[in-house]
Amino acid sequence: MRYSVLVVDDEALTLRTISRGLSSEGFEVLTAGSGEEGLKIFNEETPDLVLLDIVLPGIDGVEVLRQIKTASPASIVLMMSAYHMVDRAVEAMKLGAYDYLIKPFHLADLTSTLQRASEMLALRVRVRDTVETEKGRYDFGRVVTQNPAVRETLEVARKAAESDHTTILIQGESGTGKGVWARAIHYASPRAGQPLLELNCATLPDALLESELFGFEPGAFTDARRRKEGLLERAHSGTLFLDEIGNMSASVQAKLLRVLEEETFMRLGGTKTIHVNVRLIAATNTNLKEAVAEGRFREDLFYRLNVVPILIPPLRERPEDILPLALDLVGWFNHELKKNFLGFTPEAAELLVHYSWPGNIRELKNVIERTMILAHEGNIDVAALPQEIRRPADPVKNTPIPENGKPSTNVLVSLRELEEDYILKVLEVSGNNKTQAAKILGIHPTSLMRRLKKTPA
Repeated sequence: MRYSVLVVDDEALTLRTISRGLSSEGFEVLTAGSGEEGLKIFNEETPDLVLLDIVLPGIDGVEVLRQIKTASPASIVLMMSAYHMVDRAVEAMKLGAYDYLIKPFHLADLTSTLQRASEMLALRVRVRDTVETEKGRYDFGRVVTQNPAVRETLEVARKAAESDHTTILIQGESGTGKGVWARAIHYASPRAGQPLLELNCATLPDALLESELFGFEPGAFTDARRRKEGLLERAHSGTLFLDEIGNMSASVQAKLLRVLEEETFMRLGGTKTIHVNVRLIAATNTNLKEAVAEGRFREDLFYRLNVVPILIPPLRERPEDILPLALDLVGWFNHELKKNFLGFTPEAAELLVHYSWPGNIRELKNVIERTMILAHEGNIDVAALPQEIRRPADPVKNTPIPENGKPSTNVLVSLRELEEDYILKVLEVSGNNKTQAAKILGIHPTSLMRRLKKTPA
């Protein structure tokens, strides 16, 4: 790409020399002999880069820089100054100049500096393009729903996104798309052009979670040989999405609360207070109110997070969305897999709608992808769907468990199978809330988790 450079200098010989040299290097060069002329050309032509002398007739280069940065903060401006004007060049750097060159300088030094500035400009373009792509991908308008509760939640999310600093708590079962909603909020917010960083609190032990969030200084712990910036620092001016925040330990909860209240923290092993401006979006598939009542989650942190609550209903509570979502996924995977599926037969569509989808949209997506990989193109029929949706005629494995948990007298199953089926039934009824399911079953949550690991997927 050929970048344009505006050179502003009151010495005609300097302008000619720089103009010839930069033109030979592939730059498109504009020239101005005064600060006023430079500002006029900048406003009319919007060059990619500006090379600006500090000493100019009329308004000087520092004032020209100030006006350029006021009109276009992202503009890349390089300053030129004589050796005795270095203090003015430093002042210009504080105002946002990219770099400065001391006169006289070699053309090679100038072109090298402009090439580095051009690389930064190209990176900014790529970042802007990425943001625009992500905005389109996670636009609220792409949410497929006919459900009144989801539509109402969408409006809440849109309004919350417009607020630059409001903390948001997204609640919903695993697989309902909490991460997608968090990204949609970020890219619909004034922070869309800034970083969006994500961390799953359920996948890391406490010590690693803390170091990832807050960073650390050399010597903070064994193997901490260099300073590391945490996600809070790296997300400055942007958004930090903490998924499964209900798994966060009490000590990390306390430190996160301080960040929300004071917008400050310290790295592990550090003594310097660091100020950050970060919007926090948290998500959980557990009931945080119950966790607060049981002493597993800080009440003050819960209310700090729950400024704008967003509850995403499970897929079984929005059956009118199942087929539209499935058809949307067929279109998506047609593109991704280079396939040509049309949709579903009426019988297959009916099975999809009546299936309970314990894994929610994530399970639906996996089913559609697997089916489209294995099935013949055209309309997806019943035979192409997985067994768990087709409900094969196997009385031992597929007879529903009655509400009282007792098997039918004319169908006998093993005790282990009865236990497995009943546990899954209780989990379904409790909305996959393992704490509540354990209470219903009369066992400890740890015991429930152990049994679930033994249960076939």
